[in-house]
Amino acid sequence: MTPSDRGVPPVPTDAELRILQVLWGRGPSTVREVHDVVAAERPAGYTTTLKFLQIMLDKGLVTRDESSRTHVYAAAVAEGHAKRTATADLMGRLFGGSAAALMQQALAVKPSSREELKRIREMLDAIERGEAPRE
Repeated sequence: MTPSDRGVPPVPTDAELRILQVLWGRGPSTVREVHDVVAAERPAGYTTTLKFLQIMLDKGLVTRDESSRTHVYAAAVAEGHAKRTATADLMGRLFGGSAAALMQQALAVKPSSREELKRIREMLDAIERGEAPRE
């Protein structure tokens, strides 16, 4: 049984994530509209974009409106949900489930601005108070 069989979309691949980013930014779009954005960044064939969207439909990552001649695809997962799922997957696979280890690596990769560090401190303070941190 796959995650999508249980109603939980899988963690998107890098290529699927790029298509989702287009759909989150543009909203529901045709294959041509998605392809034009994706191909402008990295050359790919139209049929490749179409095939990815079909696979993503099977996985439950996108929906397809077939009411008109041109099918329109939309993200079936919210951006925040996809980020949390991917982060949990990465944290589990690479950091042994440790949020601290993930955070240490993230902060070591690239220096954070004062504003970013302030937001991190505010999130940690909210968690210590038992509040849900703001995204």
